[in-house]
Amino acid sequence: MSTEHASPPSAYGFLTTVESPTHGLFGGYLLVDPAGRPLEFHCTAPVKVSRAQQILYGATLPGHLHGRQIGATLIAEGSVTPLVVLTDIESMLAVRPHTQLPVALVSGPDAGTGFELGAARVTGPVGDAAAETTLRETLAPLAAAVDLREPFGRIRAAIEEAQKH
Repeated sequence: MSTEHASPPSAYGFLTTVESPTHGLFGGYLLVDPAGRPLEFHCTAPVKVSRAQQILYGATLPGHLHGRQIGATLIAEGSVTPLVVLTDIESMLAVRPHTQLPVALVSGPDAGTGFELGAARVTGPVGDAAAETTLRETLAPLAAAVDLREPFGRIRAAIEEAQKH
């Protein structure tokens, strides 16, 4: 009988939001394995922004909503710790001060910054070549299996499906 414990699988986090004109802003967080299969999914209740919040927060509102209120909450809910958290929303990068995990932006191949990985462009912390190298190496197994932009579509579809019920 072996006393060795299997190590937890490598995981990658995908964090995004969906704007619903009816309900408000939903956050979604999908954790996948290196083959792109889901390990966990979490979503927030809709967040409705009041006019007073819009006035008081001003230009800092998107970063507050995405980074602290939605992003930090969802990452904390995960029971699996990902190697990296990816987002497709620039204001979600405001989650960085609220987590120890590396957070990177995924965009289309035409984006001007970052490095190309498969059909996507990935931008980590600006000006940190070592972090970029680590990020590229960390994401390579996942990028070989799935388009790094694709899981965001799954999150949006799952949230939209949940709204129907």
